[in-house]
Amino acid sequence: MAMTIHVDIVSAEKEVYSGLVEMVFAPAEMGDVGIAPRHAPFITKLKAGEVRVKISDKESYEFYVSGGLLEVQPHLVTVLADTAIRARDIDEAAAIEAKLRAEEMLEDKSGEYDYALAEAELADAIMQLKMLERVRKRGS
Repeated sequence: MAMTIHVDIVSAEKEVYSGLVEMVFAPAEMGDVGIAPRHAPFITKLKAGEVRVKISDKESYEFYVSGGLLEVQPHLVTVLADTAIRARDIDEAAAIEAKLRAEEMLEDKSGEYDYALAEAELADAIMQLKMLERVRKRGS
């Protein structure tokens, strides 16, 4: 039997995932990390991207996180994210709509919009769409 580590993925709204896994892969601020059982403790910021938990050689789950914190202990990994969505639950149509809306806001030079917010929304939508594409490629 493979060694496991407990992982909790939590968003501002709810617990998204909790369970035993063989590995956790996450987009740390300084580069992607892979965490196995008994990993040395550390804390790092997460950038927007994919957190993947490997349950076994045949099963893994992907999650989109908008950023946040990653805490690693030898037998526990905690992902604290502003937004965390299981990849299969990402609404592609909503992400496309958000991308188009943000692009329109950025093109509008009237000064009516918060451009930093529009840029953040655009980046978020693009990351979600890229993640959906990667997950689809893995599944085929």
